Amino acid sequence: MTRKYFGTDGIRGTVGEEPITAEFMLKLGWAVGKVFASKPNSKILIGKDTRISGYMFESALEAGLSAAGVNVRLLGPMPTPAIAYLTRTFKAQAGIVISASHNAYPDNGIKFFSQAGTKLADEVEREIEHQIEQPMTTVAPDLLGKAARISDATGRYIEFCKSTIPAATDLHGMKIVLDCANGATYQVAPGVFRELNANVISINVHPDGLNINEKCGSTSPEALRQRVIDEHADLGIAFDGDGDRVIMVDHKGEIVDGDELLFLIARDRFQVGKLDGGVVGTQMSNLGLEIAMRVLGIDFCRTKVGDRYVMAELAARNWQLGGETSGHLVCRSVTSTGDGIVAALQVLVALLRADESLHDLKHGMQKFPQKMINVRLGSDADVLADVKVQKAVKEVEAELGDRGRVLLRPSGTEPVVRVMVEGEEAAEVERLATQLAAHVEAAFAS
Repeated sequence: MTRKYFGTDGIRGTVGEEPITAEFMLKLGWAVGKVFASKPNSKILIGKDTRISGYMFESALEAGLSAAGVNVRLLGPMPTPAIAYLTRTFKAQAGIVISASHNAYPDNGIKFFSQAGTKLADEVEREIEHQIEQPMTTVAPDLLGKAARISDATGRYIEFCKSTIPAATDLHGMKIVLDCANGATYQVAPGVFRELNANVISINVHPDGLNINEKCGSTSPEALRQRVIDEHADLGIAFDGDGDRVIMVDHKGEIVDGDELLFLIARDRFQVGKLDGGVVGTQMSNLGLEIAMRVLGIDFCRTKVGDRYVMAELAARNWQLGGETSGHLVCRSVTSTGDGIVAALQVLVALLRADESLHDLKHGMQKFPQKMINVRLGSDADVLADVKVQKAVKEVEAELGDRGRVLLRPSGTEPVVRVMVEGEEAAEVERLATQLAAHVEAAFAS
């Protein structure tokens, strides 16, 4: 059965447009309840980020779940990985996240976690879609689900984050600027780092429902860079709107992306004998990461873009560490999903162990120039199957030879195709990426 609603990371779209409507969320909540209502006293957790539409969808999902006879526990604004953790600790049947991650406030979406705190299996998503197509019914009044709010969720999650690093870790003397993207980490992240004795300067911690990810956070780190320089801070840390991604800025204002952070964590764990396997990257991971892993003698493999694929590959190989260039890093030995705060803490531990700055330590990996251009699609055609596009790709690959690589990847969350070129020379990479994107745009853009 082909999935109608679920993409690579749940269900996502523009608020008010199908399926991101209150009516659909009511039905979705009921369908999820029907799938998970097999156990007595079944309960499902609901958390959200800070976008204004979260209130509407939270209420609709709660009503649908109750109609299906499932109890609901409301978490309020919490990072996506916190909901994964709390789903496990509360022994809930599932966790629901209302978030569109790094997108702007007009978008929203729904992500799900299993009882184990991992993404739902494909067959469970298909069963939910099957239930959505069924007539909605309501259980008898005495069997309706009850709702309650969990008041200590923030404190529980702060303690969990601190538990993922050695108990003796002390960040005293470290000046850190945190950019919380006016999103779900705005309360939790400052608490974590302050309790570890860091000197914390927090920015973008005043969400108003409309300013999530607006010129801030991991997708727009310019303000963070400037603040790190102005404050003479040791480093800056930026999360995205729902807290599952992280990037950093060193004391000179240079951005340290997910590939570099993954390298720092991997090398540190390898040096202390705690890597336990190899490292999983994606098709978008910088070639420099692959080469750095090879130099260290660490196994490295690539998978499709998307944290669910990284997690699946880690599980299949029984490895513990993987991630994406965007900063979606999975430290499987300590948590069940990508977690920006947890990943940042692993990097800080590596800095403390090496007694070096982020700027100096990152130089163990040399990044290849990489250019990615998003081409918005005007049709549902298969870009990769187009003969003209295939010819254009081959021409670019021939010019690069063994000095780089090309990747065309349709996005799983928005109607764009990502055109990526990577190579040794920045000017050549820029020129070839622009050239290839123009071919794609001519064929498919609206």
